[in-house]
Amino acid sequence: MISILEASSRNDERERERERDVALKSNKKISVSEDVAVLRIPTGVDADRRLHRDLRLLISGRGFCNWKMSRYHEDVDEMADAYEMGDGEDDMDEELRGRGMGDSDSDDEEYGQSNYRVTDTTSAQARKGKDIQGIPWHSLSITRKQYRQTRLEQYKNYENECKPTEKGGVYYEFWRNTRAVKSTILHFQLRNLVWATSKHDVYLMSNYSVLHWSALSCQKSEIMNVSGHVAPSEKHPGSLLEGFSQTQVSTLAVKDKLLVAGGFQGELICKYLDREGISFCCRTTYEDNAITNAVEIYNSPSGAVHFMASNNDCGVRDFDMEKFQLCKHFPFPWPVNHTSLSPDGKLLVIVGDNPEGVLVDSHTGKTVHELQGHIDFSFASAWHPDGFTFATGNQDKTCRVWDIRNLSKSVAALRGNLGAIRSIRFTSDGRFMAMAEPADFVHVFDVGSGYNKQQELDFFGEISGISFSPDTEALFVGVWDRTYGSLLQYNRRRNYSYLDSLL
Repeated sequence: MISILEASSRNDERERERERDVALKSNKKISVSEDVAVLRIPTGVDADRRLHRDLRLLISGRGFCNWKMSRYHEDVDEMADAYEMGDGEDDMDEELRGRGMGDSDSDDEEYGQSNYRVTDTTSAQARKGKDIQGIPWHSLSITRKQYRQTRLEQYKNYENECKPTEKGGVYYEFWRNTRAVKSTILHFQLRNLVWATSKHDVYLMSNYSVLHWSALSCQKSEIMNVSGHVAPSEKHPGSLLEGFSQTQVSTLAVKDKLLVAGGFQGELICKYLDREGISFCCRTTYEDNAITNAVEIYNSPSGAVHFMASNNDCGVRDFDMEKFQLCKHFPFPWPVNHTSLSPDGKLLVIVGDNPEGVLVDSHTGKTVHELQGHIDFSFASAWHPDGFTFATGNQDKTCRVWDIRNLSKSVAALRGNLGAIRSIRFTSDGRFMAMAEPADFVHVFDVGSGYNKQQELDFFGEISGISFSPDTEALFVGVWDRTYGSLLQYNRRRNYSYLDSLL
């Protein structure tokens, strides 16, 4: 029997071909770097593809070696196929039931000793030793520590020179793992599908549904379903009154009362949460390469609500939602994967299928400065509330922090563990920055320490999105997995030692 590493190496060539096929099918480009000796795909497609099958084989009891050898390489199209077939429920549960490890589909039954049903996990249970995702490690032939170490060894990535950071910080404490809502993804590179509008209200994609989860009442509700026909109920110039059918949502944004969903064919669907029906629908372009990669909602200096859409047709478009019309369109020489507007509204960070991002004037679209340092394509960006610093996330496995007062080089390069940096968020008070890898890890950095200290959130599953609540009190993480898919909630740790002095 060959070893795990030998099996992985023999299939690398086949995997690369499949990844290129997936990129063509989904209208996205994957950068191929000569710097990466093992996979040649630098990072972005690494962690995204593997965990789902890994855990299914592990927990179904097929053994450590067979788990990595027999079904290690699968097409990412499985994600889309699962949704199109309408089987968003846990097909892994069938494997568990078939092996006598569980006999119920219910998420409400208690976690028992005789059958390992996966249920919600609370902070109290976690403190008593229960795995936060409910994975029954004690019944498996591999420990959590061994599985984590193997995954870290398997993911080969280009190693940039990065800032050493001190791990072990505890800024956000685990509060609850909720399986009642299963956050899903459709494109393996696009992970902005979870948004918190308060510490109690979270919006996320679950197959074809946009769901609202109340962390207060622990209730979910469907806000919008795009599996059928969706058309605007309001009439506005430029709105497609015929609407769309079976929209494949690639990205999502929710702020205050506005929700915007972007699709694979350039669709944009806008809904106000305090109104019935859909307010506005449009298609950014009719080109084949039309996927909407990211959406950012913001308020203009006049107070008007706007949003910007970053598209694979190399364009960034600004929509005025007071007038429901396109007001700006900036073209670039490469597909734009993410755009972030500075707090004062004057500058835009543009990143995409080019190692160099750009800082541009938000009114004219003219380049202010190129951002040199990354070696691959970028998919994430975010501004610090101070308006001086911002961060970019890249497939070279790093997040770089920049200062507009000196853009000759980044002020910090922060490295992930497994793969590309897919999402970046700052807290509204600027104290913390979170960056999410494709799977397993979210890193929360203490900005005040100069990004020298971090907290590492460690779990298993592909990450569909991360979001701080506006008041900074909660951090939500969407985890995609057919069995262990869930919404993780972490609450900000507070030091109330001053109260002790009153006792």
